[in-house]
Amino acid sequence: MRTDVPLHRSLLVRVLAVSVLVSVCSIAATAWLTARSTTVAIRQEQGQALTDDARTYDTLLGYAAAHPGWDGAGKIVQQLARETGRRVTITTEQRVPLVDSDTGPPATLPARPTASIDPLHMDTALAAASGSSLTTGYSDASQGEAMAAVTDHIDPRAVGPFLLPRKERDALRVAAERRAACLRDAFGTVATIAYSPSGRPVLDTRGARPYSDTRCPSTVLDRPTATEAKALTALQKLVDSCLERRHESNVRLNLDFSWTRVPGAVPAQAADDGPRGGVVPECVAGSRREQLTPYVAPPALLFLSSRGGDTSTVFDLSPENQARIAGVAALVLLITVTASVMAGTRLSRPLRALTDAVRQMEEGRAARVEVKGKDEIGRLAAAFNAMAERRERLEELRKAMVGDVAHELRTPLSNIRGWLEAAQDGLADPDPELVASLLEEALLLQRVIDDLQDLAVADAGELRMHTEPVDVADLLTQVATAHRGGAEAAGVTLLTKADGRLHLVADPVRLRQMVGNLVSNAVRHTPPGGTVSLLARHDGGDVVIDVADTGSGIAPGDLPLVFERFWRVEKSRSRRSGGSGLGLPIARKLAEAHGGSLSATSVVGEGSTFTLRLPA
Repeated sequence: MRTDVPLHRSLLVRVLAVSVLVSVCSIAATAWLTARSTTVAIRQEQGQALTDDARTYDTLLGYAAAHPGWDGAGKIVQQLARETGRRVTITTEQRVPLVDSDTGPPATLPARPTASIDPLHMDTALAAASGSSLTTGYSDASQGEAMAAVTDHIDPRAVGPFLLPRKERDALRVAAERRAACLRDAFGTVATIAYSPSGRPVLDTRGARPYSDTRCPSTVLDRPTATEAKALTALQKLVDSCLERRHESNVRLNLDFSWTRVPGAVPAQAADDGPRGGVVPECVAGSRREQLTPYVAPPALLFLSSRGGDTSTVFDLSPENQARIAGVAALVLLITVTASVMAGTRLSRPLRALTDAVRQMEEGRAARVEVKGKDEIGRLAAAFNAMAERRERLEELRKAMVGDVAHELRTPLSNIRGWLEAAQDGLADPDPELVASLLEEALLLQRVIDDLQDLAVADAGELRMHTEPVDVADLLTQVATAHRGGAEAAGVTLLTKADGRLHLVADPVRLRQMVGNLVSNAVRHTPPGGTVSLLARHDGGDVVIDVADTGSGIAPGDLPLVFERFWRVEKSRSRRSGGSGLGLPIARKLAEAHGGSLSATSVVGEGSTFTLRLPA
C-alpha cells in the first residue's frame, strides 16, 4: 500500500528549500556586496568630483586674480573641461554667458551655480578642497600674508600694483641667493627660496639661529622695492581715509599687510566708542579690494555640468569602480553556481546510482542500490531493489518453468513413445490395459497444455467469461462431489458449509475450476485423517469462499511463492502427486478476471487457508 513521504523528508521540499536558500543567500550577498562596493565607489566618485570642481574653481580664481577680464579664459576653460570631463560655463552675475567650454547650443544652466568666482571674495572652503597653497608654501613674513588672505577672503594671487617688474625680481632673487649662501656658510643652514605671487622671493629660515639676520643682513630683501613702496603708499592713503571716516586712529601698514598703530591720542569722537579692534582689519581689507578692483576680473558665476547638456547631478562611475562592481557580481554568481552544483550533485548522485543499476540489469547482471534516506529517492531505491529481487526470482522461476514444462511434457511423451515402439517391435501387445495407460499419459499431456493455455489467455487479458447467477452452496456441493472420490482415496474428509443462500454473478465453469484447483491442492497436501473444509460467507459486499486444510502448512518464506508458476512446496513430489504447479496461478488469474482476489494464510504444522473473494 502506498505511504506518503513525510513533508519534512520530501524531495520536492528539500529542492525548494535549497533553491530558496541559495536564492536568498545570493540576493543578500549580491545586495550587501554591491551596496558596499557601490557606496565606496560613489564616495570615491563624489570625492573625485569634488576635487575636480575645487581644482576648476581654484584655477579660474587664479586666472581672475591675475587678469582684469575674462576675454582670454577660453583656452583654460577648454583644458579644464578635457581634464575633468565636465562642461565648464562662466557667466556674469546676471547669467549672461562669458566663456563656455563646449560649442553648439548654449548650456542649460541649473538653478544654482557651482561657485561664484571673485578673487576679492573667495570661497576659502572650496579653495582648501582644491589643495591650493593659499595657506601653505610660504614662510616667515609671507605666511602672515597668506593667513591675512584667508581672513579677509582676498586671493593672495591678486597682487595688482604690487606685481614686481623683472628688474626688481632679479635684484631680489640675487639678494635672496646671497643670504641663503651666507646662512649655509655661517651656520650650516640650508635655506630654501620660495616666491610669492608678486614675484618677491622668500627664504625659509626656520632652521637658522635667532641672530642669523644680524650675521647675514640684506637691505634689499628687508625693504620694499620702488614698485612695492608706491603701491603700499597708495594703499596707506586708502586705509587712512577709511579710518578717518570711522573715527579711528591711524596705523602704519607693513609689506605683508599687517599694521602698527601710530603713536598719538585716539580721536575724541572715538573716545567713548569702546574697543574698536575690528575697524582696522575692515578698513585694510576694504582698501585692498578698492585698490585691486581694476586689476582683477569682475565677479562671475561658475556652472559645471555633464557634457552634452545634461545638468543633472547624476554621474557615471569610473571604469575602475565599474570593474569592481562587476567583479563583486561575478563572485556572487560563482558562489551561487558552486552552491547549486553541490546541491545538484548531492541530489543527482542517487539517481546516477539508479541509472547505473538499471544498465547493469539491462546487461543481465544482478544490481542493487544503497538506500540512504527516507525521501522519494530513498523509497525509489528501495522499490528498485525490491523490483530487482522480484525480477531475479521471476527469472529463476522462468528457468525452472522451462525445465518443468520440458519435464512435464517429456515424461508422458517418453512413456507414450516407449510403449508404441515396444508394440511396433512386437515386444508388447496392444491390449486394453496398454491402451488405457497410453490414454492416461495423453490426458496428463492435455492437462498441462490446457493449463498453460489458460495462463497464456489470462496473461493476454483475453479470457472469455459467460456470467450468470450462481448459487454458491450448490457450487460447493458440486465441487465436493467431484473430488470426494480422490479425497476418500487419500483418507481426507471433505466438508462444505454456506451461511444462508449466497448468490453471485460469475462464470460457473470458471468458478468450479477455481474452487476445484484449490480443493485438489488442499487434498494433495493434507495427510490421511485430515480434513479439507469449503466455507462460504458474506463479508460486506463480497462473497468469500475459504478452502482450509489441516495439512503441514507453508513456511512464511515460501508463502509469497505459492502463486508462482510451477512452484511446489515439496520439490520431491512427482507430477502425479505434486501436480503441475499451475493450479494456484490459474485460480488467481481467474479470480482477478472476475474482479476478485485470491490470498493465502498458513501456520506451519496446523494447515493452510486459501481465501477466494468475489464481488456479489
